Amino acid sequence: MSKKNIKERGRFLKSLRGKDVKGLRDELGELRREQFNLRMASATGQPARPDQHAKVRGKIARLKTVLVESERAKAAGSKT
Repeated sequence: MSKKNIKERGRFLKSLRGKDVKGLRDELGELRREQFNLRMASATGQPARPDQHAKVRGKIARLKTVLVESERAKAAGSKT
C-alpha cells in the first residue's frame, strides 16, 4: 500500500470522526448510492474503473466502523 493511500484513508477517517451520527448516516447513504451507480454502470456495459468498486466498499466499511464506535461511545456515556 502506498503512502498516498494511507494518508488518504487517514484524512477520510478524521473527517468521519468529526461528524455526528446523522452526518455519518448521510455519508453512508451517499456512498451506497455511489456503489449502486457503479453497479448499474457496469451492468449496462459502460466502462468504469474496476478499482472504484473496491474503494467504495472499503469506504463503506470504514464508515460503518466509525458509526458503531460512536454509537457504543454514546451508549457507554449514557450508562454512567
